Formats: sequence, C-alpha cells, structure tokens
Amino acid sequence: MSKSEAIAQRITVLGNSRAGNGSVQITPAEPAERISLRARTNDLADLSKVLGVTLPQKPKHSATKDKRSALWLGPDEWLVIDTGGQSPFADLQGIETLHAATDVSHRNIGILISGEGAEATINAGCPQDLSLSVFPVGAATRTIFGKAEIVLWRLSETEFRLECWRSFAPYVFGLLSEGALDAAV
Repeated sequence: MSKSEAIAQRITVLGNSRAGNGSVQITPAEPAERISLRARTNDLADLSKVLGVTLPQKPKHSATKDKRSALWLGPDEWLVIDTGGQSPFADLQGIETLHAATDVSHRNIGILISGEGAEATINAGCPQDLSLSVFPVGAATRTIFGKAEIVLWRLSETEFRLECWRSFAPYVFGLLSEGALDAAV
C-alpha cells in the first residue's frame, strides 16, 4: 500500500475499558459513523428517504431502521448514528435538498450503560429524570453529565447509550465508574 492509499484507523480513547458491578455494566460502544444534521421541517421527507430512517419530529424521540438511528436534538437538529459501517454523510452527497451535515464520527464516542443500576449510575452525574414514565425506551436528549455535554439515548428499560466528545470520554467513563459504585449500594 502506498502512502497515498493509507487509510486512517480510528483508535478509541477507551480501549477495552470495562467498569461496573453486579447491577450495571459500562463498556465502550461499537464503532459508529455519525453526522450532525440540520434541516428545515419541509425537507425531512427527502432527507429521511435518502438516509433510510425517518427523522423524528418530536422532542426526545428517536427512530431506528436496521443499523441506523436518528435522534431528535432540537427543532431542526438530529444526530444520525450508523453502527453498520455505512456513512450517513456519504449517503447525503448529491442530494439537492437544503441541509447542513457535519461528519462527527471522529469527534464523538459512544458508551453503553446497562443493567438494573444503569439509571442510578447515570444520575450520579446527570440531573435528567430517567424514570421510564418520563424518559421511556427510545427517548433521546442532549444534556450534561458532570461537566461534559452528552447525548443520552435509552435503548431499553435497562440500557442506555451515551455519546460524548472523545476528549471528554476518559472523564465521563471515570465518573460513570464512580456512579456504578454508588448504584451498587
């Protein structure tokens, strides 16, 4: 392979880190492609068709089809995550529908928090009410965890995906690990 053919490999800052206890497990999420997408409401049908997943239009909602998910972050903003190795950014190339898309795959890192103690672990650093009645399965929001801005997404009754900037990942993972200690009590 020549130097011009070399492909940069993404290296996770968390490596094979694991944390938790009998009631909660904390692990780095699988690699993913991500875009931050901004668009007008009347353009969502075209963008959803090209992306292969319906962009949700209600606060705190998400939608998933196959390995691609779209999380509503604001009236005109979504985080699109693809865990199947397909680039949502590439899928939008050539579409004439007005939008702004930024590839944030290298900026973000995902962390999975699962188990009966997941809510308590996250609440160690996040003021969000995570009870099922307020934050049901599929809910997604931008919030804070300690001093870091995160996107939090509930995958099931006892599983969450937390997205943060990779520069904050060691801090967030460490704070989650401390929260797991409290959740075990």
